[in-house]
Amino acid sequence: MPIVGGLDIHRKQITFDYLDTATGEVKRGQISPADRKHVRAWLARFAGRGDVAFALEGCTGWRYIAEELAAAGLGAHLGEPADTAAARGRKRHAKTDKTDARHLRTLLGEGRLPECWIPPEQILEYRALLETYHDLRAEHTAWVQRIHAVFFHQGAPPLGEGALRTERGLAGLRATAAAHLSPAGQLQVATALDMLAAVEARLGPLRHQLRDAARHLTRRQGAGGAAVWGRASDRAGADLLAGRGGPVLLFPQGGPVHRAGHHRMVL
Repeated sequence: MPIVGGLDIHRKQITFDYLDTATGEVKRGQISPADRKHVRAWLARFAGRGDVAFALEGCTGWRYIAEELAAAGLGAHLGEPADTAAARGRKRHAKTDKTDARHLRTLLGEGRLPECWIPPEQILEYRALLETYHDLRAEHTAWVQRIHAVFFHQGAPPLGEGALRTERGLAGLRATAAAHLSPAGQLQVATALDMLAAVEARLGPLRHQLRDAARHLTRRQGAGGAAVWGRASDRAGADLLAGRGGPVLLFPQGGPVHRAGHHRMVL
């Protein structure tokens, strides 16, 4: 590959370092602001060349940069963050954006970059839905815990198992709050109930979307298709896998085999 480079991603700027292996010339600099428009304009310098490849870490922001590299006909190589850092070895100098970009370029040029599979757009979209579902479930749990905490903190009778699951249970909860909580405590509980209703209004449709995605990918991959489930150990993922949200196979192992035969994914 005549041109190999590294891109160090930050919200305000992207630091680049690339080497023309044919001439030995190295170019360094920054792309600022770090957005799709400016990355696309910067990549225009490589128009018409199919011998250019860049490495970038799998941190926040990698998706749009990888998409722009692919759209420009350039190679995008995604490095697993922890293993990429470990490949640096013992630090002898201060870590900077410039040294990070050079480190990525060096690993790519030497064939030592610990790569992640870059999923196709459809899988990235499904994964974004799963992340949203996971966040909503975590938020739902947090608000439920806050209600229980308010009741305990003010010495109110403990809530029963179904207090938040049925209209009858909610009516009893509100009556108990009115009888045993201070005005501020009642406001805390009322606010939590409003937030739970808002979260639940989003969870239902999102769960259906994930079920549809599961059915679609199961048809494409077959019942025996290998898959990787992001956050499967989390309660949200566990609910879906157990059938309460439908069986979901979201991430087919379609990428290259990496070190130790593992397929890695990054958010």
